[in-house]
Amino acid sequence: MSSSGKPALSSWSPMTTWVVRGLGIAAVLSLAGTLWLGLWVTPPDQMQHDLVRLVYVHPPIAWVALYLAFGVAAVASVLWLWPRTRSRFWDRLAASAVEVGTVFTALTLVTGSIWGRPTWGLWWTWDARLTSTALLLVLLLGYLAVRRVAADPDSRARRCAVVALVAAVDVPIVHFSVDWWHTLHQGATVLNTNLSPTIHGSMAWTLLLGFIAFTLLFAWMLAIRYRVEALSEHLQSSELDVALHERWAEGTDADTGPVVTSPVVTGPVVTEPGGALV
Repeated sequence: MSSSGKPALSSWSPMTTWVVRGLGIAAVLSLAGTLWLGLWVTPPDQMQHDLVRLVYVHPPIAWVALYLAFGVAAVASVLWLWPRTRSRFWDRLAASAVEVGTVFTALTLVTGSIWGRPTWGLWWTWDARLTSTALLLVLLLGYLAVRRVAADPDSRARRCAVVALVAAVDVPIVHFSVDWWHTLHQGATVLNTNLSPTIHGSMAWTLLLGFIAFTLLFAWMLAIRYRVEALSEHLQSSELDVALHERWAEGTDADTGPVVTSPVVTGPVVTEPGGALV
C-alpha cells in the first residue's frame, strides 16, 4: 500500500507470489487425486450405484459456496463497516469472495441438477433447499450489480457491505431447509445434527479430500481475484491522477493569458530624410 492509500503494484511480494502458486499447485493435485479416487478406487453405492460418485464433487462445491465464500464476505463486510477496522482491504476481500462465491453457487445448482435428474426424475423442482440456493445466487448477482453502480469508493463499499450481510441471512435458511421443511433433498452426509457421518471407508476419505481440494481452489481463486481488484483500483486511481493533472495544466495555461508577439517586418526598410520609417 502506498503512502497515499492507493494499492501499489509492488504490494504483491515474491513470497506472496510463491504462496499463491503453491495454493494453485496443491489445488490441482488434490483435485486430480479426488478424481482418481472417486472414479476408479471407491466402490459404487448399493442404492445409487455409480451415481453416488457425485458426492465427491457436489457437497464440497456447496461447502465453498455457502460457508467459505459467504463467511469471508460477511466477516469482511462487518470489519469494513466497523470504524476501528475500516480498510480498503476488507472491501476488496468481500468483493472478491462474493465473485468467487457466485461461481461456486452456480456450480452447486448445476451439479445438483445433474444429480437430481436420474434420482428424482427431473432437472429442477421448487424444493426448499433448491429454491433457497437459487435465491442466494440472485442475491449474489445483486451484490455484483450494486458493485458496478457509479459512486465514490466509500459509498459503494458501504452499500455492498449491507447487501452482503442481507444476503448472508439466507445461508442458515439453506442449511436448515432440509430440517425445517419436508423436502426431496437428502439430509447432510457429514454436518448433520447428530455429527455422525453416514459415509465410511474409502468413500469418506475421498470425500474429505474433495473438501480439501475445493477449499484450496477457493483460496487460490480468492487470492487471484483480490489481486485483480487491487490492480483495477490502482489503474483507475492512476487514470484519475493523469486526468486531473491535464486539467490543472490546461487551467494554468489559461490563467497566463494569450502570448503577444511583436510583428515581424520583412522586406527592405526605407527611411525618409527626417528619419521616419516609410
